[in-house]
Order: sequence, then C-alpha cells, then structure tokens
Amino acid sequence: MIDKKLLREKMRAERRAYVAALPEVTRALILMRPPAPVAEMVPEGSVVGLYHAAPAEAPTGGYARWFHENGRTVALPAFDERGAPMHFRHWHDPYGADDLVEGPFGPQPGDDAERMTPDVVIVPLLAFTADGHRLGQGGGHYDRWLADNPVPRIGLAWDMQLVDSLPLEPHDRQLDAVVTPSRLFRSHS
Repeated sequence: MIDKKLLREKMRAERRAYVAALPEVTRALILMRPPAPVAEMVPEGSVVGLYHAAPAEAPTGGYARWFHENGRTVALPAFDERGAPMHFRHWHDPYGADDLVEGPFGPQPGDDAERMTPDVVIVPLLAFTADGHRLGQGGGHYDRWLADNPVPRIGLAWDMQLVDSLPLEPHDRQLDAVVTPSRLFRSHS
C-alpha cells in the first residue's frame, strides 16, 4: 500500500516545481471562471464554499470573482483555533483580502463574518484520480465537514496532479467533479 505521508510530500514537491515553471502570464489566466457544467452545479442564489489558494495550489480568485458577480455567495473555510472543526464564513470581498484575517491555516474571514453552510464546496487537493478520489493535505477537515454536509464536491487541480490510483480509507469522500486547466473530470459514483 502507498504511504499517504510520503505521497503527500512527493505531490507537494512536484506541484511546487510545476507551478514555478509556469510563466506568470499563464498562471494569471488559468481557471478564471468555472466551465459551464460546473457553473450549472452552483445555481444562482447558492452559497459556494471555496478555498483561499496557497501559492502552489490551483488558483481560486477567478472563480471567487465570477461566482460573486453572477449571483452566488462565496464562503471560505474558517477555524476558531487550530484544533477546532472547520466551518465556513461569508467572504464579502473576493477582489482582495481586506476582509480576511490570518487564521490557523491561512487567510479566512474574521469572526464578524456570517457563518454559512455552502450548497456546493470546491476543495483543494494534492492529487486526484479520474474517478474523483482525492488526496488532501492530511488534516481531514474537508472529509469531516463533508461527512456531516453531503453537498456536491468539486476539486480544482493542475493537470499534473492526476494520478492512476490513491490509497483510500473509509472516511475519504469522493469528489463529484475535478476541474483542471485543460479538462473536466466527472465521477460516476
């Protein structure tokens, strides 16, 4: 069986190298808006849970702005403290980070932002399979949240994050779709 910890280290290193090799102009133009089938999964009026991308992660800024401009409410993960469960809070300004504070895992809306339960969640990942299995960061935050909130799940990734198989555990939640710069993968679960 593949060791998840070693696989995470390998995928983080490969992702960093891949993103570092992309020209700035290319990075700025990637994943600017959701493809039509994904936009249809997030109907107008819905709350979409989105992550605030770390430097090597698939970027979410274009999606955040598109959803905000097209009648969806954007919420980001938030943690009251490092060991607390993940919840979501309204991100009022997806054009900047003025309404974000530094949380235990990066930028998040402040305590004054309204708590929300997303209708659809777009999740980060380190690796994925064509049938929607995901290797996350290892904290289990999304898997636990998704176990309690069975909403549509969409991953964002670079094409190089596609792998043939992943070690799976009972708590792992399969994604309904994964979007890369060149393709949309839909699971058949």
